[in-house]
Amino acid sequence: MFVWCSILFLLGIAAFMDSLFNYGEIFRQINSVLFMFISLGLLVRTTTKMKARKIENCENQIRSLESELRALKTEREKTPAEY
Repeated sequence: MFVWCSILFLLGIAAFMDSLFNYGEIFRQINSVLFMFISLGLLVRTTTKMKARKIENCENQIRSLESELRALKTEREKTPAEY
């Protein structure tokens, strides 16, 4: 993520220098395409990380519930039936 943000920052500096010194039309087109692709990459990476975090939270919750169920089963086996 740091690399992506660094690249975007450098492209921002390049865009500022381009607007300040008027380097040319070709650089503006290349710069805008690079911004678009890097922003798309950041969006995909962020959504992937969010999905992974959601799955990880669900797995942790399942583990917690399984351990709680095991504890309840062992407790139930220790106590005699009251029927």
